[in-house]
Amino acid sequence: MGLTTKRVICYIFGLMIMSLGVTLTIKANVGVGAWDALNVGLSKYAFTVGSWVIIIGVILIVINAVLMKRKPDLYALFTIVIVGLYVDGWLFVFKSFQMDSLVFQVSLFLLGMCVLALGVTIYLQAKFAPNPVDNLMIALHTRFHMKLGLAKTVGEVIAFIFALLVKGPIGFGTIVITIFIGPIVQFFYPKVEGIIYKDN
Repeated sequence: MGLTTKRVICYIFGLMIMSLGVTLTIKANVGVGAWDALNVGLSKYAFTVGSWVIIIGVILIVINAVLMKRKPDLYALFTIVIVGLYVDGWLFVFKSFQMDSLVFQVSLFLLGMCVLALGVTIYLQAKFAPNPVDNLMIALHTRFHMKLGLAKTVGEVIAFIFALLVKGPIGFGTIVITIFIGPIVQFFYPKVEGIIYKDN
């Protein structure tokens, strides 16, 4: 399989997996990731969760451009549109899915968090236009020389504050993702990179 084909597969498959992880954490109903809490909270006022993924993404494209001191990454628009559609699609698929047991809710949440981190790791291997949320991680990493894990956590804390302001679905799950999503991405990244590029 050629390198370009691998990158395209990583891009499409990674975004799909990441969006599934987002949906699983939402459906677990124990608190979602900070960015997702922000999107879900805003969707109570207007539009869908996926629509807010796109709107917030556009805002972040501008912020990232300022941090990186370069023109806005317009190719990232493709990424946020795809993610927004995927999220709304997965939410439709799991529309009637309900869990009443706290044990199963927590289990679903932990699964969703790991799926989310894995999806992020996979699509970043494509080295196409990153999701603006993850591009913020890269921008902070580049501008302030942070480790990827720390940069991801900083971005999550910023989103957490705004999610509180719009009364998004904040819970203990939000705290868990805010603290651990960065380290999990950091854990998966070299392993996934080694598998995908081992023959190149």
